[in-house]
Amino acid sequence: MASLLTTPSELHTAMAAGAFPDGGPVRVLDVRWRLDRPDGRPEYRDGHLPGAQYVDLDHDLAAHGAPGEGRHPLPPVEVLQEAARRWGIDEGDTVVVYDDLKNMSSARAWWLLRFAGVADVRLLDGSLRAWTDAGFTLETGDADSPPPGSITLAYGALPVLELDAVAAFADDALLLDARAAERYRGEVEPIDPRAGHVPGAVSAPTTDNVGDDGRFRSPEELRARFRLLGADDGMSVGVYCGSGVTAAHQAVALTLAGFEPRVFPGSWSQWSNHPELPVATGPEPR
Repeated sequence: MASLLTTPSELHTAMAAGAFPDGGPVRVLDVRWRLDRPDGRPEYRDGHLPGAQYVDLDHDLAAHGAPGEGRHPLPPVEVLQEAARRWGIDEGDTVVVYDDLKNMSSARAWWLLRFAGVADVRLLDGSLRAWTDAGFTLETGDADSPPPGSITLAYGALPVLELDAVAAFADDALLLDARAAERYRGEVEPIDPRAGHVPGAVSAPTTDNVGDDGRFRSPEELRARFRLLGADDGMSVGVYCGSGVTAAHQAVALTLAGFEPRVFPGSWSQWSNHPELPVATGPEPR
């Protein structure tokens, strides 16, 4: 899947040449973010891919509104466009994203940029660990700022699920919950106001989409996994997580497997903040 993933060797060669053979000029984005350490800039400064621009997920890739919008609602497209231009992105560029968390956070940048119309966005398969394991060097401090880009963005290039459509989708199609199984079952809830899952959703922790090395499983393995969960050929599969970050990782895996993912951006953090909406607990969808 050349349009989704790139290897360290492919990226290293493209960076030296200035472009991918099957793409455009290379722009590399470092998306360090963790739920317990949302500011990844210290880790970025300790070592990042040469020239990679730091992306602040909480501010560049999310807005901050009322609790009923969720913890990471989509930013206004103008905010994302301003950030993308700051990162030096022009029309026709190939954007490569990575993190140090098996692409669990950088997938948010992949999905959001694709949703906003950037045609060629790829993930560094295996993330930062794969780069260093391949023997390639890192640079420290802040990368030099590139010349401002000129990309124009518009939302709508990928299908989404809005809050008012989620319940009906779960009734009629396949809705996957990408969170850890214990959160799905409602046994623990570390951050959102209610524990459990959207009635009808199927538990599908996104951590199962990658191996111990952080690389995505093969399209065949992923397809077999999602078929066991109820995905049929040609089906549009919905997906959510806690706040719309790892749902994007599940969307990558679904795309690799040949399905059309439909992300619910507000995810559980939005659903659980609406007391009028029902909640299911336990291991079964309903």
